[in-house]
Amino acid sequence: MLLSAPGFVPLITPSAPIEGEAWWFVFRGNTILIRRDPTRVELPFVVHPQALGLDPLRTQYLGTLDGRHCFSAECPEDAEPPDDLHFAGLRSLFGVIDDATFLLAGRAVQIVDWDRSHRFCGRCGTPTERKENERSRACPSCGQTHYPRLAPVAMALVRRGRELLLARSPHFPPNMMSALAGFVEPGESLEECLIREVHEEVGVVVNNLRYFSSQPWPFPHSLMVAFHCDYVSGDITPQAGEIEAADWFTPEHLPVLPHRLSIARRLIEDALAELRGA
Repeated sequence: MLLSAPGFVPLITPSAPIEGEAWWFVFRGNTILIRRDPTRVELPFVVHPQALGLDPLRTQYLGTLDGRHCFSAECPEDAEPPDDLHFAGLRSLFGVIDDATFLLAGRAVQIVDWDRSHRFCGRCGTPTERKENERSRACPSCGQTHYPRLAPVAMALVRRGRELLLARSPHFPPNMMSALAGFVEPGESLEECLIREVHEEVGVVVNNLRYFSSQPWPFPHSLMVAFHCDYVSGDITPQAGEIEAADWFTPEHLPVLPHRLSIARRLIEDALAELRGA
């Protein structure tokens, strides 16, 4: 089960001196620098972005991918890429670049955003300092420690006999349907969030929640936590503005499903495998 970039070792600081080229995840805002030709998309593999004529505002060490060092970098909003590269939205690369690179790019953009937005302490306004032994920034004045922000999301695949409840959000690609999901509110457990979100979004009551898996998701800073659950009662009533359509589907009659890299697709495939083997 793919939970992180295969071959990637996360590190805060290099375990050995860095010599030669490294993979660079270079961002301008939320767009990433890539080289695209008719056959492939790849990231810069250089000693430093300065070799490309770019002068980053900040850089962060990520770790190693298949033994090669990886860095993220933030460029000014007016930075112009070299002629043979361009900045592209990370979402547009979903399913285009290899899975390991996409997952690592998702990690990189979140670290870049955290480093940018926590340069000053949110409690007292003092400039923060990057800690060497963990991914955090500390305030030398009041002692507050600022960690990368994560927003947990509970995902529910509701099952009724041999049927699965799938729904579509207005921002989904055409004809695609997926499991239900929603952000956890303060003071709420994952289980409470799941039960509330399912009822709010489609008017259905569920029980027998069973943890499946989790996946980081960089849009914007989510941690998707997926569960199977069972239908108890209620007629499907899509929540206006949130759910365009929802229905029950059997393994023999399915809509367009999410991309194979997403935890939603793996959650659905897990249920289908069980139903088909029953």
